[in-house]
Amino acid sequence: MKKLLLICIVSAALIAGCSRNHFNVPTETFADSVRVLGVVPIIVDTNSDIRHPQKEQLIGLLTELNRKYEPQLVRNLKATGNFYTIALLDGEPQDIFGRLYSRRERRDDAAIVYNKYFWKNEELRSYIQKNNLDALMLIVVSGLTKSDKVVSVAQMKSMTSDYNYLIMTAQVVDANGTVLWEYPNFRQRILSFESLINLEYPDFSEADANLTSSANVKFKTIDGIRRTLELKRKDLLLRETQEPEIYGKQFDDMVSLLKYDPDKEKKTPAPVAETPKPVQTAPQPAKAPEATPAAVAPAPQAPAAPAPAAEKPAVPSDEIVPAKGSTL
Repeated sequence: MKKLLLICIVSAALIAGCSRNHFNVPTETFADSVRVLGVVPIIVDTNSDIRHPQKEQLIGLLTELNRKYEPQLVRNLKATGNFYTIALLDGEPQDIFGRLYSRRERRDDAAIVYNKYFWKNEELRSYIQKNNLDALMLIVVSGLTKSDKVVSVAQMKSMTSDYNYLIMTAQVVDANGTVLWEYPNFRQRILSFESLINLEYPDFSEADANLTSSANVKFKTIDGIRRTLELKRKDLLLRETQEPEIYGKQFDDMVSLLKYDPDKEKKTPAPVAETPKPVQTAPQPAKAPEATPAAVAPAPQAPAAPAPAAEKPAVPSDEIVPAKGSTL
């Protein structure tokens, strides 16, 4: 009985979570106003906190992988069926970013550290109108440094320190500059936000070799970063697929927070009962009153003829009756 009750509670929580509004506006408003969505090619904020010693090579690698994997995001968005059109826009992402970018703020909201971006309203409006869009999706890969605890591969050791990360953030904005949706998303029931990749690691092996508990924090090599970002997902039979593991996880999180049930959001108004209007007809000329036929008196019935009397037999008599025409 307790197990059944637990299953019911978990199911109710999942249903409630699925129906939660992850937009900054009512879901119905988003559904009605955003039918044509333009996706800017994934941007790399080269002026963000990227501390890797081979920064230029790292930026080149990110640009290459962004072009390689961003079509998957567009396919996943199309698969939701929530939009008439999803368009991956043409143009150099760094040029678009340069025109639209206003400022960046490092945020620490609800224990989630990320970079929040703001855009130039006039340039944004012009760009959206030029491309005949309802809204624009901007995805930015940027760097930041934050304190974190990193565990060794064997799960035997850990080290808390400041590490340099790459993160992926996204926004959907309309022509008025209104942020309709954002990632990381703070309208989730359970807040979560995973970094794209940690560019650093504590060298536990070196610490062991030197018989010390203090490990040096080092940057991963460019080849190591490439291999990590190009890891492929595996299916249920542990076979390698063509989908990337790291980028795919980011795209799945975004799409799950952008997806909604259009049938639930349609609010069909109840039909209003209309008072039937009287049918107006042309006035008809008054008809002369019809003569009521006089009631026909029933014909008198002839009285029933009396039954004929039975003839009595002639009684013989002694009187002589003379014949007619005779003389006596």
